[in-house]
Formats: sequence, C-alpha cells, structure tokens
Amino acid sequence: MNTATKNLENDHVNILRLIDVMEKMILVKSVNTDHFEKTVSLIKSYADGLHHAKEENLLFPLMAKRGFSSEQGPIAVMLHDHAEGRDYVKGMAEGIAGYKIGNDSALAKIYENMQGYITLLRNHIAKENNVLFRMADNSLSENDQQELLKEFAKVENEGVCGEVLSDCILAIGKLEVAYK
Repeated sequence: MNTATKNLENDHVNILRLIDVMEKMILVKSVNTDHFEKTVSLIKSYADGLHHAKEENLLFPLMAKRGFSSEQGPIAVMLHDHAEGRDYVKGMAEGIAGYKIGNDSALAKIYENMQGYITLLRNHIAKENNVLFRMADNSLSENDQQELLKEFAKVENEGVCGEVLSDCILAIGKLEVAYK
C-alpha cells in the first residue's frame, strides 16, 4: 500500500540526490553561479516549497490531532530543522549575490552554508525516515494515510519547479550529470 509517509520518503530520495550534487560542487570548488542558483531554487521549490509544505501544513497538524505535540518532541525538532535549513539557504543566496558582484570571498560563504545544509539535511532525513515517519505509521489510520496522499497530490500539482513535479526531478538530474 502506498502511504503518505512513503510519499515523503520518496521526496527524500530526490533531496538526497541534490545534496550529493551540492557535496560535489564543494569538492570540485565549483564557481558556476548558474548551478548555485539552480540549487537554491530547487531547495526553495522542491525541498522546502513542496516537501516541507506537505509536512508542515498536512502531516504535522494531523499528527498533532492524534496527540503529538508540535511544541516539543519529534515534530518540534523537525520544525526547528526546517527553520535552520532555511537559514542556510538564505546564507547561500547571500553568498551567491556577493560572488556575482565580484566579492570572491563570498564563495566561502556559499560553500560554508552548503556544507551546513548538507549535514543538517542528512541528519534530518535520517530522523524523519527512521523515527518520525514510523511514529506516524503507528498512529495514523489507513484512511488518514490515504487522505494525506490525496492532499499531497494537490500540493504536487500546484506548479512546483515551473510546471510539474517531474521538472524538479529533471533539474536535479541535469545537475547530477554536470557533476559526475
């Protein structure tokens, strides 16, 4: 049976692909601002705009209705991680802007914020896949999961990454090819 938590785990596969690309950008000391900007755009539209929206607007509120606190415990930790991730993305964007106007030292800010995001998200995804989603699976009914999937489908069809969700996946694939 397809479940809402499985849908979110599938998102994680693609987010981890993007994180792997980011790691390679740092390793090869990329200076390609188009790639940096595409990465930030994908994080904002796919990881945050789509995936985190499904969690924050749909899954977490339903879990709260089932007795989970959003003020402490796993949901609160996930929300904190999401906010921290947004700070790293903001730092990347600021670094890119500085680098584009000739501030070569801004490159270090880009790499530093990328590395922070990479580390945060790898740990975050492990916590969600291994702890939070298993708690959700144990507390949500089959009907809850299917209703969430219907709501997720609506979010996924709201023009993410341009037109459709597959545009995000294709964009990640193009970055992977550039950093093979």
